[in-house]
Amino acid sequence: IPGYGDSPSAKMVVTAQGRRTFLDHVLQELGMQRPVLVSPSMSGRFSLPFLLAQGDRLAGFVPIAPVGTKDYTAEQYQRVQTPTLIVYGDRDTRLAPQALQNLKHLPEHRVAVLPGAGHACYLDKPEEFHQALLGFLRQLK
Repeated sequence: IPGYGDSPSAKMVVTAQGRRTFLDHVLQELGMQRPVLVSPSMSGRFSLPFLLAQGDRLAGFVPIAPVGTKDYTAEQYQRVQTPTLIVYGDRDTRLAPQALQNLKHLPEHRVAVLPGAGHACYLDKPEEFHQALLGFLRQLK
């Protein structure tokens, strides 16, 4: 999401349902069938409502210390069967632990910790991030 959370507001994306619908429209417009959704940081406000409502439409989910994980219960996460790779940098001591605490309730999850990386771990350690991502993608059906 451009603007690090400071993008101009749009009425459609004020609610979780609106953000889910927005993401649904994006995927439809792009003609994507069962994509893998990679969701860093602020994009969690869009990806999590979509995952919880329509996770079966995704081949996989890759949250990277997303925001908004505390907005849902362990029971809601436990109903999601989407294969998930939880990624974070071990130097992200604020958001990553909270996201992991909540996302670990997803039954089909694995975790990739990038040593020496901060919140934007894919920028800090791009080679390690891509290795983890490609390994996950290879194992999807």
